[in-house]
Amino acid sequence: MKICMFTNTYLPHVGGVARSVDFFSQDLRKRGHEVLVVAPTFPEAREIGSVKEGMLRVPAIQNFNGSDFSVRIPIPFIIDQKIDGFQPDIVHSHHPFLLGDAAMRAARYRRLPLVFTHHTLYERYTHYVSADSEVMKRFAIHLVTEYANLCTRVVAPSESVARLIRKRGVNRPIAEIPTGVDVDFFREGQGGRFRRKMTIPDDVRVIGHLGRLAPEKNLSYLADAVVDYMTTDETAWFLVVGAGPSGKAIEERFRSEEMADRLIMAGKLTGRSLADAYGAMDLFVFSSKSETQGMVLTEAMAAGRPVISLDASGAREVVRDRENGRLLAADTPPERFAEAIGEFFKSPETAEKWGKTAAETAKAFSRDASAEKMEKLYDAMLAEDREEALSLPMDRLEEMFQEIKTEWELLAQKATAVAGLIKKEDGRTEASLD
Repeated sequence: MKICMFTNTYLPHVGGVARSVDFFSQDLRKRGHEVLVVAPTFPEAREIGSVKEGMLRVPAIQNFNGSDFSVRIPIPFIIDQKIDGFQPDIVHSHHPFLLGDAAMRAARYRRLPLVFTHHTLYERYTHYVSADSEVMKRFAIHLVTEYANLCTRVVAPSESVARLIRKRGVNRPIAEIPTGVDVDFFREGQGGRFRRKMTIPDDVRVIGHLGRLAPEKNLSYLADAVVDYMTTDETAWFLVVGAGPSGKAIEERFRSEEMADRLIMAGKLTGRSLADAYGAMDLFVFSSKSETQGMVLTEAMAAGRPVISLDASGAREVVRDRENGRLLAADTPPERFAEAIGEFFKSPETAEKWGKTAAETAKAFSRDASAEKMEKLYDAMLAEDREEALSLPMDRLEEMFQEIKTEWELLAQKATAVAGLIKKEDGRTEASLD
C-alpha cells in the first residue's frame, strides 16, 4: 500500500502532530507499506522539491505570526509532479488548511480515498491569526467541520474528540486512533544520568512538565500552581522540557518568587535525552485544555511517572483519578492543584502504587497497537466502493475553498487593522506586546 501524508508541521519541529506523523510513517513502513510525507520547509530542513527519505519539502514562511509553525507557499506543480510519480493508494491529511487543501485536491483529482486526522482543537489557536478571537473561533470550528465532511474517513485521537466533533456536525465515519508511544524506550530512560547532566541533586523532588511552551497550553496557571507548592517545600524543583513564547513568562514567575535556582528550563529534547528527562521526574504535571490526546502524559506514564492533570480532552482518556495520578476538575484553582501535589509527595506508598499503574496504563497506547489500527482503517477504505466514497461534486469542493479564502482574507484585514491601531497608539506592534 502507498500512503501520501500531508502535514503543516513536521520534524525537526517539536510538537504532537509532527511526532504523530513521524511515528505512523515509520511504523507503517515497518509493516511493508510505502509512505511519502509532504511537509513545509523548516530552518534545518530545506530540501525544496526533492524527495528525500520518503519526504517532500515544499516552500514555506517560517514562524508564522510569531508562532513556531511554518506556512507553505502554494506552488502546486511541485506537489503534483511528485505525487504522480509516487502513485499513492491513500491520501492522509493531518490539517484542514494550507497543505490540507493540497491533500484534498490530490485525493479528489486522482479519485483516491482521503482520511483526515483531527489532531487539534483549532479554535484554541486563533490568537496566532487575529485579535477578533470569537469570530475566528467560530470560523475555525466551521472550517474543520466542513473539511472533515469532505473526507472519506476521520480519525479522532481520543474518545473525547470523537464525541466533540460529532456534536459539531461531522457526519463522516470516525475512527478513534491515538498516536502510539514507544513504551520500552521511555521505560528505559536514565533519570540519574539526566539529573547529573543538569546538576539536579539526587535527593530533591522533581516536578516535571514537557511540551510546547505556548499560550494555549495554560502554562501561567501551571506555573502558579507549582510555585504555590514549592513555597511550602524547599526540596522541590521544577523541570520544564520544551520551548516556545511562554518560556520567558515561566522564568519571570519563578524569579519573582526567588525560586529561579530551582527551575530547570531544559529546552527542546529528543532521543535518549528525552527519555532520561522523564526518568528524572518524580511527578508529571499538566494543565492544558487544548489537547486532543494526552501523548506526553502517556510518555510520562511509560516512564513510570504518575500524572496530575486537569480534566480535559486527551487527559481524561489516560489519567485515572487516584489510580495512576490525579484528574482534577477543569475549574480547579491553582492553589488546589498545589495541594494535590503536596498530597502526592506526603505518601511514598501512593507514589509507588500510582507509578506501577501508570506503567501498565501506557501499554494500551503502544505504537504497534496504533499502527495496526491505522492499517486496518486504510484497508477498509480501499475495500469500499470508491465512487460512493468520493461522490461529492468538484464544484462544491472548489466552492468551499473559495469560501475559506474569502473569509481568511477578510479576517486577515481585520487583524492588520488592529495591529496598526495598536502601533499608532504606543509605537509597538501587537507581537511586541508579548
